[in-house]
Amino acid sequence: MRIIVCMDSFKGTLSAAEACRVAAEGLRQGLPECEIMSVPLGDGGESTASALARALGGQWRYRTVTGPLPEMRVRAGWVLFEEGGDRKAVVEMAQASGMIRLNAASLDPMRTTTRGTGELLRSAIEEGVKHIYLGVGGSATVDCGTGAAAAVGWRFLDGAGREVVPCGGNLRRIVRLVRPPELRLPPVEVLCDVDNPLCGERGAARVFAPQKGAGPAQVRELEAGLEHMAHLIEEQLGVAVRDLPGAGAAGGLGAGAVAFMGARLTRGIETVLRITGLERMAQGADWLVTGEGSFDEQSLMGKVVSGVAELARRAGARTAVLAGRVQLSPEHYPPGVKVVVACSPPEASPPESAERAREQLFLAACELARMISADSAG
Repeated sequence: MRIIVCMDSFKGTLSAAEACRVAAEGLRQGLPECEIMSVPLGDGGESTASALARALGGQWRYRTVTGPLPEMRVRAGWVLFEEGGDRKAVVEMAQASGMIRLNAASLDPMRTTTRGTGELLRSAIEEGVKHIYLGVGGSATVDCGTGAAAAVGWRFLDGAGREVVPCGGNLRRIVRLVRPPELRLPPVEVLCDVDNPLCGERGAARVFAPQKGAGPAQVRELEAGLEHMAHLIEEQLGVAVRDLPGAGAAGGLGAGAVAFMGARLTRGIETVLRITGLERMAQGADWLVTGEGSFDEQSLMGKVVSGVAELARRAGARTAVLAGRVQLSPEHYPPGVKVVVACSPPEASPPESAERAREQLFLAACELARMISADSAG
């Protein structure tokens, strides 16, 4: 029997590579005769750059850049690799502008900025890369990508011609978008982990801003700011981003990347499955074992679990899910998911330590091994 372990990260505790290692150990304990291999994954969020670096033999390039808050300086990295003879880059916005950089008390979507992500992009451009993959999950921002755009040369002016500091709380102050005189960008491919539009009921502010610390009044202000930016972008640049699927990713960075960098939005998991070679490796596999910290409604929207389940179905393999918590009933599982094992009950708090998360995942993988063994015997 051939099993491929292809886990996403467990946010705050385990990287995708660590989750794969622990899950594979548990499976090997119960299925010692099976061929088990690991392919860590990401869908554009945290662990995406690491997964692609591992798959491609990429090299990390580290820089000190602006953090999620404008006064922060953080050491963040991007990945340089070669594909088809060309130098390419993977920039993961969570590295510089992600919630992983902040604690609950410092979340402030009115002030957070994507500027550090733009500084990483500029670093990659200066190294002469021919293509950039931009992962946009795990953001702490709702600035419509204005911070990143400013870092590559765009200027945002108010009615008096003064520079506006790019952040969520300042979006409505912007009245003029000023293109850099010499903007030379390689093709940018945005790896979206959601398909939400920029504005509206499913938009960046109403769906995601509360997770980033916004109260009801701030959500309304951020929504108004994003609506304002959508109008400016269409009026001054001729680009329609308001209802574009994926434009609402990363607090509107999806929209900003399209408008200010000419980017193309893609489903992150599909690109990652292709680049890591999992599409090819899945042929002939019996099981694909995937998972993440919380198996919930968001898992159905272009995330790792749904992408792996779809791939397994096409390859004729079965899918098993190992999740920190399971918050979906079986009738809502993605097609092809045969087995789901939770590391802890739905009402339990997420583990506070990586050690506890590893222990829970190992035990869940041992349980899955018993279930697979029984299925094979029956």
